[in-house]
Amino acid sequence: MAASPPRSRGARPSPSSASDDGGYEEWPYLDEEVLVASRSSKVCLTCHFFRHHAGVNCIPPLTCQLHQGLLAHGEHLTRRCQGWTKDMVRQRGWAPEVA
Repeated sequence: MAASPPRSRGARPSPSSASDDGGYEEWPYLDEEVLVASRSSKVCLTCHFFRHHAGVNCIPPLTCQLHQGLLAHGEHLTRRCQGWTKDMVRQRGWAPEVA
């Protein structure tokens, strides 16, 4: 098994290279400094970087791959960050590399 290359302290992987390797449990919760209230369809749930994972006791952890942070339940329906991006799957289709 090959070891991953060392990262410099404070380096953050790009959102596209973020994997679902389970490291999200150690991420901090995002707060009002990052998330702002939204009354439109531009909320975390519709963002390209939003993910949910299989959780303990059927409670899925909600994550933001862009900020590498956790979302409190319900926040994904009423808040967004300045980095909100339209879901690329909806823009390009499920597997654009095949087309």
